Amino acid sequence: MCLAIPVRVIETDPSGEAGKVDYLGTKIGANFALIKDVRVGDWVIVHAGFAISRLDEKEARETLAMLREVQAAGGS
Repeated sequence: MCLAIPVRVIETDPSGEAGKVDYLGTKIGANFALIKDVRVGDWVIVHAGFAISRLDEKEARETLAMLREVQAAGGS
């Protein structure tokens, strides 16, 4: 099972179709071709290396907090 995680865009290439995101402190590459006008600072959902949707910062932080709670409770 794969889980899509909210990440913050930290870099885009000149084409705007790829770049890097901050994945809980780890910088990883991501493809932005499925979302228009991705900018540094945006929050996106990444699944299998592709940004599949954009979300606002509040939604992103709430989702990350929920995931941390599940992890702390030993959820699977």
